[in-house]
Amino acid sequence: MANGITIRSPSKPRRHAADGGSSTNEMEDVEIGSSAGMIAPSSGNGNVLLHIKEAEVSPLMIGTGSSGAVSPRSRANSLGSDQEGGGATKSLVASAMYSGCSVGMVLVNKSLASSYNHLIDGDLNVLLVVFQAITAVICVEFSKHMGWVDYPQFNLQTAKKWAPVNLFFCGMLFTGMASLEHNSVPMVTVFKNITNIMTTAGDCILYGAGVECLVIAAFGIMLAGAVMAARNDAEVTQMGLFWMLANCLCTSGYVLYLKFATKSVKLSKFGMVFYNNVLCTLFLFPFTVVNGQFGTFLGTKALHTVDYAVKNAFAGFVGFFLNFASLNCVALTGPTTYAMIGSLNKIPIAIFGFFIFDNAISEETWKFISISLLGGILYTIAKLRAGKRKSGTK
Repeated sequence: MANGITIRSPSKPRRHAADGGSSTNEMEDVEIGSSAGMIAPSSGNGNVLLHIKEAEVSPLMIGTGSSGAVSPRSRANSLGSDQEGGGATKSLVASAMYSGCSVGMVLVNKSLASSYNHLIDGDLNVLLVVFQAITAVICVEFSKHMGWVDYPQFNLQTAKKWAPVNLFFCGMLFTGMASLEHNSVPMVTVFKNITNIMTTAGDCILYGAGVECLVIAAFGIMLAGAVMAARNDAEVTQMGLFWMLANCLCTSGYVLYLKFATKSVKLSKFGMVFYNNVLCTLFLFPFTVVNGQFGTFLGTKALHTVDYAVKNAFAGFVGFFLNFASLNCVALTGPTTYAMIGSLNKIPIAIFGFFIFDNAISEETWKFISISLLGGILYTIAKLRAGKRKSGTK
C-alpha cells in the first residue's frame, strides 16, 4: 500500500499546494497514507539448551583449569549477548529501511502531484494509492512466479483476519483528507504529534510495553515544538477538531492493530504484502469511482502518457518495498518507535523538498526541525539505555 501521499486542502490552497509551492506559514508536506510486517525470527534458544545438556552428560568438559574450556554459563551468556547485538542491528536496519522508503515515497508522490495536478480540477490522491497498490501486487506475484518468495493462494478467511488493517488505513486516509480541508497544515502537525502519544499509550496498555521517562520527554518536546510553530496559524473549527480527533484514533488504531496482525495472522511477510495491497485495492477503488477521481483520470488525455505511467509504476515499486519495511519495522521495534520514525521523517522531507522542489523553509519550520531533532536524540538515548539494561539482566 502506498504511503505518504502529499495532498492539498481545497479550502486552503495557499498553505498546502500540491505543486511544490510553499508559503511562509507552511511547515511541511503532510503525508496521510502509510501501509504497512514481518514476524520476528525465533531467538534460537535451542542452541543454549544443547550446550547445557552436553555439559550435564560430560562434566569433565567444564574444567576451569584448562585454557580452552568454557563453562555452559559462559557459553549461554556469550550467545545471549550475540543475539542481543543481532537484535539491535536488525531493529536499526528495519528503522532505516522504513525511514528511507517512507521519505522516498513522499518525494515520488510529490513529483507526481507537482507535475500533473495543474492539468486537472482537484486531485487524484486516492486513485494514486490504488495504482500503487496494484503495482505492488504485480511485484509480489511476479516474485512468487519466479520462485523468489512463497506464500499461499488467496484465502477468504485469511483476508477477513487481515481486513481490519486496511479498514483502519482507509479511515486514516479519509479523515486525514478531511482534516486538511478544515484545518491548517501546522494544526494538523500538532495533532499528528498527539497521535504519537496516543500510540505510545496504547502500546503500553495493550502490549505491556515499558515507557522510559526520556521517551515521554521526547514526545513532549516534539509536541511543544509543533505547537510553537503553529502559534501564528492556529485555526481550529468544531468540524476540523472532529476530523483531526478521528484521524488520531484511526492512525493509532492502524499502527496498534498492525502489530497484533503481524503476530496473529499466520502469513509470511510477502503474504502480508499481498493481502495488504489486494484489500487496499478492493476497498479504495469503488471510492474513486464514486467521488469521480477515476472518471477524471479517464477524461484527462494529458495523463495518458508513458511518463505518467512510468512514474506511477516506480511509485508502486517503492510502495512494494515500503510495505515490507513498514511491517518489518513494527514487528521488530514496536508501534512507539514506528510512530517516532514517522515524525522524524518530516525533517529529511522538508530538506529534500527545499533542494528538489524549491520549497521555501520558513523560520517556523526550522524551529520545528531543530526541536524535532532534539526529541529524536532523547528518544534514541532512551532506547540505548533500555537496551543496555535489558542485556545486563541476562
